[in-house]
Amino acid sequence: MAPALGESLGGSIIYDRRATGETYYALIQPHAGLVWAYEDMATCLGQGVYLGVPRLERQQPPGTYWVIPPRYEGDLCAPRSIIALVQSGRARQHADSVPGPASDPVT
Repeated sequence: MAPALGESLGGSIIYDRRATGETYYALIQPHAGLVWAYEDMATCLGQGVYLGVPRLERQQPPGTYWVIPPRYEGDLCAPRSIIALVQSGRARQHADSVPGPASDPVT
């Protein structure tokens, strides 16, 4: 999953299972959080929030680690890529919650 996530988001991603369950942090420009409209599905951490960042060489468990480490200074995910992922997850969640058509039993 990690390579696919990195490919789809295109930037640095941290994984942490200790703080609030299993959580991925896709790093984005700070100003993107000012207009974030998806708090119900994916919280955007803002000013005044502390996020522990692992050392660059920490790329596997245990503990917090880089799923996709930064390749260069400022290697951030594009907000539009994260929005697409959130919308895809929302659509899948909605599809899973809507019952399909009842089928007639075969006799």
